[in-house]
Amino acid sequence: MTGSEKGPASPICVDSYGWIERFMGGPRAPAYNRIIDSAEVQSIVTPVVVLYEVYKRVKGALGEETALRDVAALDRTRVVSIDRDVALEAADFSLAHRLHFSDALIFATARRHGAQLYTSDTALKGLPGVTIV
Repeated sequence: MTGSEKGPASPICVDSYGWIERFMGGPRAPAYNRIIDSAEVQSIVTPVVVLYEVYKRVKGALGEETALRDVAALDRTRVVSIDRDVALEAADFSLAHRLHFSDALIFATARRHGAQLYTSDTALKGLPGVTIV
């Protein structure tokens, strides 16, 4: 994230899968790097649940120091909390689309902020505003 490049006119949201790919050098990292690096840092909406998932996964695989460094990078984006309305919308999306708890929260948060959601989670495939990477 350079922060100096011009990003898309509308916000984006990268789910946990994308950030984990980026930070751990997974096979889809180049695709996620292009998406993230082309956006202005503050146009990236990061649901707080993404911090949890990234920290847990990176800490388990690479240790606490690396996990904290990666979370610090996410802190430069627009980290958003989950309020009552997003929680209820997420529950509705979960029921309607059979989404896992975190997928529903991330999807609801992206929608609330008008952000295009980038993911490799096929559970979200076909939902409005979702791009599968």
